[in-house]
Amino acid sequence: MGTIFPPFPQLNGRPYNPFMSEPFDVCIRGAGIVGRTLALHLASHRLRVALVASAAPEAADVRAYALNRAARTLLEAVRCWPPEPHTTPVGGMHVSADKGGQVQFTATEHQAEALGWIVDVPALEAMLAAAVGCQARIAVLATPASATLTIVCEGRSSTTRNDWGIDFEVTPYPQWALASRVECEMPHGQVARQWFNQGEILALLPMGGTGGRHCALVWSLSPQRAQTLQAMAPTEFCAVLAAASHAQTGPLSLTAARKVWPLQHAQARCWSGSNAQGAWALAGDAAHNVHPLAGQGLNLGLGDAAELVRIIAQRPYWRSVGDMRLLRPYERARKADFALIGNTGDAIQQLFANPHPALQSLRNWGMNQFGHSGPLKHWITQRAMGNAPTPLPPR
Repeated sequence: MGTIFPPFPQLNGRPYNPFMSEPFDVCIRGAGIVGRTLALHLASHRLRVALVASAAPEAADVRAYALNRAARTLLEAVRCWPPEPHTTPVGGMHVSADKGGQVQFTATEHQAEALGWIVDVPALEAMLAAAVGCQARIAVLATPASATLTIVCEGRSSTTRNDWGIDFEVTPYPQWALASRVECEMPHGQVARQWFNQGEILALLPMGGTGGRHCALVWSLSPQRAQTLQAMAPTEFCAVLAAASHAQTGPLSLTAARKVWPLQHAQARCWSGSNAQGAWALAGDAAHNVHPLAGQGLNLGLGDAAELVRIIAQRPYWRSVGDMRLLRPYERARKADFALIGNTGDAIQQLFANPHPALQSLRNWGMNQFGHSGPLKHWITQRAMGNAPTPLPPR
C-alpha cells in the first residue's frame, strides 16, 4: 500500500511540499476518476506528480459506473473503494430483446461474489479527492506543469488532445443517452436489468446497497425521443419508463434530474508520442469512447491507468518514464483491449438498431442460443467481470 501523508506543513502562510522541490516526473491533465487514480498509484511509487484540475465546479453526475473486479482491485490498492450503500454488488443480470430473446447471468454460476458493482459517482470522487489531498507527492495545479511525461485524462472533449493535433476518429451513433436515478416500489434484488427494443436500449442498474430500492437509469434513444422524454413531467415520464421496463420493479419515481448527451464510438489514432512539450500518453475517454450498453467505459479507462502504472513501476531504474519503449507497448496493449471490448459493444448496438424483420428474428434466436452456449458465455462473462486484470506491481 502507498504511504498516506498528513496535510502539508505551512511555510510563509502557504503549504510547503518538500517532495516538489525538483521537476515533476509526470503531469496528469484531468482530475477525474482515471486521472486521480493514476496520480495516487504513481505517487505511491515515489514519482513526483502534478495533477491539473479544472477550477470550474462540476455539475451533479447522475450517471452510474459499473465496475468490474479489475477496477475494484485498482481502487482498493489506494484505499478508495466506497463501502455500501455507495457500492452495490450485482448478483444477476437479465437481458431481454424485442422478440422473446433473453439471456441471464448470475454470480453464482461463475462462483463469484458479484458480476460487478454499481458505484455511486459522488462517493467515489470524494474518496479519491481526499486521498489526493493527503498524498504529499501530488501537487494539484490549475495549469499544466513541465514534466518528463504528460498523461492526458481530460475526457472525450480533451482540449490538450485537440490543441496538440492528435487525430480523434469519431463515429456518432444516431442515439443520445438519457440518464437519471429512480426509486422502485420493490427492492431491486441486486439484479441489473436491460431491454433491447426496436433500437432503444434501456438499463436499470441496482443502487443503494444489497437491500436497496434505487436504480440508475441509462436509456439510449433517438435524439428527438431523448429530448421529448427529458421535457416530460416526472409522472408522465415514469409511466413511459414503467411500460418500457415491463413494470418489473413496480411503479417508479424520479429522484434526480434527467441528463442527456450524444453517444459516439471513437478512438485516437495515436495514444502515445512526443512533441515540443515532451513525451505524452492518452488514457480514459481522451483515448477512446464506447457505447454504454455493456457498462465498460470506465473499466477501460481504469485499465489504461493500471497498464501505465505497471510499465512505469517495473521499468529499469535507468529508463525515463517518458521513454517511448515503455509507451509504445502500453499503446499496443490498450488498443487490443479496446478492439475487443469497444468493437463488440459497437457490433451489438448496430445489430439491434437494424429494423429488418429477418435480422430481428435472427438476433433474438442468437441471444437465446448464446444463453445456452456454455463455454462461450462463460469466457465472455469472465472477461467482462475483469477476472484477468493487469497485476499491480509491488510498492
